[in-house]
Amino acid sequence: MTCREAERLVMPYINGSITDEELKAFVEHIDHCPDCREELEIYFTVDVGIRQLDEGTGSYNIKGALETALELSRQRIHTLKLLQNAIYAVNTLCFWSVFVILIVQIRIWSQTGF
Repeated sequence: MTCREAERLVMPYINGSITDEELKAFVEHIDHCPDCREELEIYFTVDVGIRQLDEGTGSYNIKGALETALELSRQRIHTLKLLQNAIYAVNTLCFWSVFVILIVQIRIWSQTGF
């Protein structure tokens, strides 16, 4: 992901309207690019600060809130990766199960003269 693409995704990330694929690339980029991370911190600070002032609530630990949001994003990415691996494993098991059943059925048919 380029810095330009990451900057385009800052507001969708803050608003929670980013796709899972974009989220993965965005968080990886933010973790390695200090300029884009600073850009995210600025927008996040303004957005969360305004929301907290409007609601009259909040911890006012905006930097901590950003770290929490990024950690939750990393956990989501990890969970999605585990889910994808589980789906792959189940699909593989299903394929081999059907294949073995087909082979056994062909053997049964050949023995019975069908």
